[in-house]
Amino acid sequence: MKKLNVAVIGGGFMAKAHSMAYACMPMFFWPAPAIPIRKVIVDINDKAAEEAKNKLGFESYSSNWKEVINNKDVDVVDICTPNDTHLPMAIEAAKAGKHIICEKPLARNSNEAKEMYEAVKNNNIIHMVAFNYRRTPAVALAKKIISEKKIGKILNFRGTYLQDWPADPNGPLSWRFQKEISGSGTLGDIGTHVIDFARYLVGEISSVNSIAKTYVETRPVQQSDNDTMDIRVGNSDAERAKVDVDDEIITMLKFSNGAVGSIEATRNGYGRNNYLTFEIHGTEGSICFNYERRDELKVMFANMPSETRGFQTIYTGPAHPYGEGLWPIPGLGIGYGETKIIECFDFFTAIKENQQPSPNFEDGYIIAKIADSIIESSNKGEWIQI
Repeated sequence: MKKLNVAVIGGGFMAKAHSMAYACMPMFFWPAPAIPIRKVIVDINDKAAEEAKNKLGFESYSSNWKEVINNKDVDVVDICTPNDTHLPMAIEAAKAGKHIICEKPLARNSNEAKEMYEAVKNNNIIHMVAFNYRRTPAVALAKKIISEKKIGKILNFRGTYLQDWPADPNGPLSWRFQKEISGSGTLGDIGTHVIDFARYLVGEISSVNSIAKTYVETRPVQQSDNDTMDIRVGNSDAERAKVDVDDEIITMLKFSNGAVGSIEATRNGYGRNNYLTFEIHGTEGSICFNYERRDELKVMFANMPSETRGFQTIYTGPAHPYGEGLWPIPGLGIGYGETKIIECFDFFTAIKENQQPSPNFEDGYIIAKIADSIIESSNKGEWIQI
């Protein structure tokens, strides 16, 4: 069985999620399309990189990402760094002929995303953007039901992604609140996941009419080199700096196929932890999903008898997408890690078959164009064509 050497750039939370997937994918999906070898991990300095190597099970470490990307022994480059680094790393990896998986959003804006897409397209490599939530079996099942026309023609999509981890105004100034690094705020960080759902399940978005709001204008400057998403470490006495990205976006949608919809994303919704949802209405039924109950898909079909009419709950298991590789009992429970394992399986299958996966850098570019249009619409107060 072929082995592929992986270089992960970045040693934080996403590196942990991806590294676990590389270790576990063959255990879940055997025979595996290829065996991922955790070859080398890169972090901001040698000390951090060595710690990441030991913690995440890599053969070696480095603080020089260019050197690692151009290492002839590396087959796959995995970019798990802040958004402002995605462009140079992806360009370098494409030129070196490495297959690339990049964390979302693909770039800070559509201009960068376009440059990245053109680079991978011109160098004949496999590329993926890590919108892993669509790998949740219940979401893949929703796609199957829609594709089989079981809810008829899609009329409406309503999606949300609500969190509260940065609602405290004394939470630290993560790079996620700095436009120069992140490109946008809630929109790029979590809103793009809902945009990915909308395109995956309904179709292309043709225009948007949006509102973007910033609620917390300044935040305490972080007191350590390590970026944190932990609101509990905020220091109200620390020096404060400006937040120049959105805390919330709300947008109406028009789809190319005639459907309409809306997306709401906020990181200031007290009581919401990871409330990623969609509800889709069609001419013959409806589908409803909430990631906080990710083993469940709620469906309602118009031809149900009147005495049992209403949403029914499907608990995903072996009979559903990816089910044979996961757990043997429906509703036994999957987590964030399993979505990353499935993502890894699909990516390595794409490499084996030399077929581009979805979502790839082209999808990342289209999503970046939609995100740019949402900000433009908020600034202008009008509908914007994509």
